[in-house]
Amino acid sequence: MNLTKTLLATTALTVAAGMAHSDEMTIVSWGGAYSKSQQNAYHTPYTEKTGVKIINDESSAEAVSKLRAMNEAGNVTWDVVDVVAADALRLCDEGLAMEIDPDTMLADAPDGTKASEDFGELLVGDCFIPQIVYSTTFGYRTDLVGDTAPTDICAIFDTDAYPGKRSLEKRPINNMEWALLCDGVAKGEVYDVLETDEGQQKALDKLATIKDDVIWWSAGADTPQLLADGEVVMGSTYNGRLFSLIAEQDQPVAMLWDAQVFDLDGWIIPTGLSEERQARALDYIMFATDTQRLADQSKWISYGPARKSSAPLVGKHAELGIEMAPHMPTDPANAANTFLYNYEFWADYRDDIDAKFQAWLVK
Repeated sequence: MNLTKTLLATTALTVAAGMAHSDEMTIVSWGGAYSKSQQNAYHTPYTEKTGVKIINDESSAEAVSKLRAMNEAGNVTWDVVDVVAADALRLCDEGLAMEIDPDTMLADAPDGTKASEDFGELLVGDCFIPQIVYSTTFGYRTDLVGDTAPTDICAIFDTDAYPGKRSLEKRPINNMEWALLCDGVAKGEVYDVLETDEGQQKALDKLATIKDDVIWWSAGADTPQLLADGEVVMGSTYNGRLFSLIAEQDQPVAMLWDAQVFDLDGWIIPTGLSEERQARALDYIMFATDTQRLADQSKWISYGPARKSSAPLVGKHAELGIEMAPHMPTDPANAANTFLYNYEFWADYRDDIDAKFQAWLVK
């Protein structure tokens, strides 16, 4: 009898714990203005609809390494993770992200168009659920660049015309491509060159010409703060962060769109979740990536929604009242000279080039 009571009590506690756990989920993203846009467009409406409490984690920059460690430990504590497309491909290849069938797991467009068609070519991987099109580009202090504002990406390497500190992300992606472009490599040949040891060294040698003038950043909020404080004359970051700095904070900063690097950001659901957690994650994804929700995010940040059906719904900023379409990286006036990010290249070469880049940094 005592054993029976013990088993019943243990079962009750387990069920209660499961019910408590079902009332919350951990969603991982990048923080700052971006997480604010997700909170307003996705998280708050989802909580209001379901009662599920969302815990925000700002560890997306370390998503690959942390999910590897969680998987090895057999303790995956994240439910939905926001990652760039290349990281999603790596996680999928390693079995750390679940495969998604867009036409059964994602919402149709309002007119009945299936998600696979609505997202189209932005479905770049079996595990990746696109959310936004964004770009990594440069902001510069309008009061620190003299009478001739920069219009070309290679101004980053021109310390004579634009003296002062620059900020660059502390990773090879984008930096290596810009370095090769400004060392004379044709845009269409950049990744062919970067596949070789010689090409990688060529990029590092170009970066070495400004290494002493660079402040390296890891968090998306770093460059906006450095620009706001006047500690750098120009710096790379995500276009949405710069929009916030310019339009919302009214800082003396302008955008350099030349050779902006288009990229995709979106969701993955980790493998290793219980059936209950996986079902909840899929329910959230179905909600957060429908046509209206993706359009709603653009009310808070200047990233283009990944669904074709969302684009006509992009309107004005929720607080500023300004039209958002002209601030999108995909706007024709901003996209005159873009650089298209190669997801497959970085999925294949990321670990090796990362190691080489980090070794170069400490030399």
